Amino acid sequence: MKTTPLTAWHRQHKAKMMEFGGYDMPVEYTSIIHEHETVRHAVGMFDVSHMGEFVFKGDGSGQFLEYLVTNLPSQLQVGQALYTPMCYPNGNTIDDLLIYRMLSEQFLMVVNAANREKDWTWITAQAESFPDVEIKDISDDTALIAVQGPLAENTVQSLTTIHLNELGYYHAVFDAPVEGRRAHLSRTGYTGEDGFELYVSADEALALWDKLYELGVQPAGLGARDTLRLESRLPLYGHELDENISPLEAGLGMFVKFDGHEFVGRDALWAQKTAGLKRKIVGLTLDGGIARPGYPVQDEGNHTVGVVTSGSYSPTLKVPIALALVDISQAKTGTRLKVLVRNRAVSATIVKTPFYRRSPS
Repeated sequence: MKTTPLTAWHRQHKAKMMEFGGYDMPVEYTSIIHEHETVRHAVGMFDVSHMGEFVFKGDGSGQFLEYLVTNLPSQLQVGQALYTPMCYPNGNTIDDLLIYRMLSEQFLMVVNAANREKDWTWITAQAESFPDVEIKDISDDTALIAVQGPLAENTVQSLTTIHLNELGYYHAVFDAPVEGRRAHLSRTGYTGEDGFELYVSADEALALWDKLYELGVQPAGLGARDTLRLESRLPLYGHELDENISPLEAGLGMFVKFDGHEFVGRDALWAQKTAGLKRKIVGLTLDGGIARPGYPVQDEGNHTVGVVTSGSYSPTLKVPIALALVDISQAKTGTRLKVLVRNRAVSATIVKTPFYRRSPS
């Protein structure tokens, strides 16, 4: 397995480890519920250095990215970021990712760890038609620490002279001074809370992590990261999105910009939109038991109408929750369904998502 610059620290601090995206990653340090609640109510930090980072430079970089993804990166101002799916010609999803505009014709793309090689192969193949665009994979030289929670701003502010109260959501400062080093500092995250992501060189990650730990920031593992993102209805590639699920089916239509925008997969997605979806991702609360990915979903007549894509106990709501891909005829809020949990039928109800939304500050 691959390691991050912080893997040895995780092991020294007795984290429970597992393979994720080809990397040796921490699942939990204390407990998933404790780490989850710390992020919801105070501040926690995640090692997400397993993510991939590609830099795009040169005239036409914006035009190339516009063709490559479903959103509109060319409309970003310098210092802004956006979330976007990237699709095959058939409209299904290669990956979901972040794009930052660093300079007029320089962009940073952040991809999922498990998809890094696949994405790189796809992107460089598409770039053959854009000879002025230079693409570099900086993943191995880059570490990424996410600081998340209501106290994240105060915590990170103690490390930088950048006025974080003036940094908007999905905005970034590049080469910002952070505790004696230069970092890309963005107000983004994957927890449903306020927070920041700090991109630093791999050889500087440990010193920054140690400083945050000295400040009392709770390390959190992939377990809490998953329950936090699930409560906030944030998709996970390989679950709510994959090579057989389109962004429209995943409920991400707001990130698919059809007007005046030619991109890979546009024709297939437009045909799907105009014909009407046959299935979609919905949120479920269960009356008991924990739904796991792959569990069948049935209607009240015991017909299989879908499958669970993600599921867990919600530490915030104190009930089991899940996301499921179901037939459109069964996708209405309030519909009663059943999930086969270890072959036992458990009653479930479709509810509005996100399951959790933080209060405005």
